[in-house]
Amino acid sequence: MSEVENTSFEERLHRLTISLEASLYEEAESQLSGLHPGEIARLLEAIPPKFRTKLWFKIDPNTQGETLKDLNEDVQSQLLYEMDVDSIVKATEGLDMDDLADIVPELPESALHNLLLTLDHRHRDRLKQVLSYPEDSAGGLMNIDIITVRDDVTVRTVIRYLRLLKEMPVDTDQVFVVDRSYNYIGAIYISTLLTNEAEQSIEPLINKDLKPVAADMSENEVANLFEHRNLISAPVVDENNQLIGRITIDDVVDVIRDEAEHSVMSMAGLDEEDDVFAPVVQSTKRRSIWLGVNLITAFIAVFFIGLFEATLQEKIALAILMPVVASMGGIAGTQTLILVTRGIATGRITTANIKALVSKEVAIGLLNGILWSVVIAIATYLWFADIQLSIVIALAIVTNLIFAAFSGAFLPSLLVKLKIDPALAGGVILTTITDVIGFVAFLGLAAILI
Repeated sequence: MSEVENTSFEERLHRLTISLEASLYEEAESQLSGLHPGEIARLLEAIPPKFRTKLWFKIDPNTQGETLKDLNEDVQSQLLYEMDVDSIVKATEGLDMDDLADIVPELPESALHNLLLTLDHRHRDRLKQVLSYPEDSAGGLMNIDIITVRDDVTVRTVIRYLRLLKEMPVDTDQVFVVDRSYNYIGAIYISTLLTNEAEQSIEPLINKDLKPVAADMSENEVANLFEHRNLISAPVVDENNQLIGRITIDDVVDVIRDEAEHSVMSMAGLDEEDDVFAPVVQSTKRRSIWLGVNLITAFIAVFFIGLFEATLQEKIALAILMPVVASMGGIAGTQTLILVTRGIATGRITTANIKALVSKEVAIGLLNGILWSVVIAIATYLWFADIQLSIVIALAIVTNLIFAAFSGAFLPSLLVKLKIDPALAGGVILTTITDVIGFVAFLGLAAILI
């Protein structure tokens, strides 16, 4: 194994950063030599913009195109902005149609015009076809480089045809069978062709169980389909069952990665911040929106605390213990929220089973509430030697954990019905609910029992 293959990403980034900070750009360029475009993209995303641009123009144009398609949108836009029209055309002209379609929205108008001029009529029509579908759909995800055969030929004929092609599209594990009108019939694995007699008709070898993917299916559903059926590729058809392309596993891996990043970043309101080195003002604007939302929810909680001002003045221990009740509810609710949000994204949770799940989560909230209320009540008594205060916080803990579990389970499905991303808004709303319920339960019970 070569030294490049043995070097970890962290080591590569460390060496690259040292070279760039010392203005040794030729040395930095040599460090990228031999790396896969995806690895180069990852390194470019991890260095500051001032180094990115200088290093970018030292990369071979053919490698630039393959690297562009693996960059996140923010970094991709930055580098395209720095390139002239001829450089953009040279870098992108060899890309597959599906990869080119992903980059087209970021291209300057002049570069797009020149790029289209380099495509023949057939390729322009293919690009137009991919762009006609939403980016997050099967149609936007598909590759239109496919191999098709008719069902009335022999294995020998198909193999001869494949040899005439000289080169097959990447990740081709099967050829698709269509009729005279290009309607999808089924597929035949390459391995099946290689293990059958040459004069064998392909008709009985066709795998008709491989159902096509509708072009308007969402990319998340496509990812679930690949996961559950262990697919490497799948055919894509339009509303008339016409075969229009295929989706391959490399595209699905990108969807899964993007979905995972979206879920994590959305929890903090950072879903739009792809570039860790995005401009300060731009990042400030993006983050300030969610800080403002959080401020509003904080004032809502403060308002309810203010309703019990007299109770707090009478017993200072209540103010000390309040964060315990809110924190326990917040953690319990977040656990359920993440579980359910992920379940909805993967299709494991729907309206058919949400009621059963809510019941289960409430039961968990009750049992956890009883367990931890006893622990907290004992700790409170040992600290303040007040049995009434211990009972109050125990009851408040049980109440808040039950409501937190219910909210965490029910809230995501409600937000989905309202066409709001639960990963983006769920955390903020849940925190408000658990804070308000926790404070009201704790201070309300204290006002009654103490």
